[in-house]
Amino acid sequence: MSALDQRLTPARPDLAAETLRGIVDAPLYGAGEERIVFDGSADLRRAPIPDAPLETEALHGEIITVYDQDEEGWSWGQLKRDGYVGYMPSKALTHDIATPTHRLSVLRSFLFGGPSIKLPPMATLSMGSRLTIIGTKDPFAITHRGHYVIADHLKPVDALESDFVSVAERFIGIPYFWGGKTSLGLDCSGLVQVSLDAAGIEVLRDTDMQEKSVGEFLPLNAELKRGDLIFWKGHVGIMRDATELLHASGHQMLVVSEPLSEVVERIEAKGAGSVTSIKRI
Repeated sequence: MSALDQRLTPARPDLAAETLRGIVDAPLYGAGEERIVFDGSADLRRAPIPDAPLETEALHGEIITVYDQDEEGWSWGQLKRDGYVGYMPSKALTHDIATPTHRLSVLRSFLFGGPSIKLPPMATLSMGSRLTIIGTKDPFAITHRGHYVIADHLKPVDALESDFVSVAERFIGIPYFWGGKTSLGLDCSGLVQVSLDAAGIEVLRDTDMQEKSVGEFLPLNAELKRGDLIFWKGHVGIMRDATELLHASGHQMLVVSEPLSEVVERIEAKGAGSVTSIKRI
């Protein structure tokens, strides 16, 4: 197991996914059971305790394969979209899985229990959430569970954004939040993942994963253009043009746009290293 990325490997000393039989040693193997996130978002943590480090968040409509559920209310499993493994509150999940037809295309919206904006929301949805819509009742779209969301806040799942950078730009001013990927707070790689997802490009979750797997490498002295990704060790940003970088900054604790030259200088001054690579989608 030492050669496997533990973030993407559903294996514990006591249990592993059936697909890992013959690859890792475990006393038990399980096929798992798919469940879907019903809450607006659900934390995926490193351990089954509320204050364990947050690995990532799963949005409404994301599927997780659950291999174990304990009596304390935690489900251990692997996200289907990006393969991340961890512990999620079982109460955030439901068995009611349906093929999504739409995605949320605005930063955030509400899910209501009936056709009235005066009702208390059942969940706060963030951009990229998936829903299964079976009808409309102006101004609402109706989900297969009989819940309501503003129809104008949705797009069909196959209606993709043509410019992922324009998606990322909508998050300017959103707070930095380690492990987050919602409109209430997100980190640098979460911003990249959510923005590319809106354009139909699936990428892994963490900065090092993205650096290895997305796009093509460019020379470090390449002439930059909109959409290029700039990587440091533990950080990533998106070029808006040849000089301006958009990123979720742990320095300002916000999603900001600033000259790349200033970011490079600041990171180097902190002793955090130089740019490690440039990738073009």
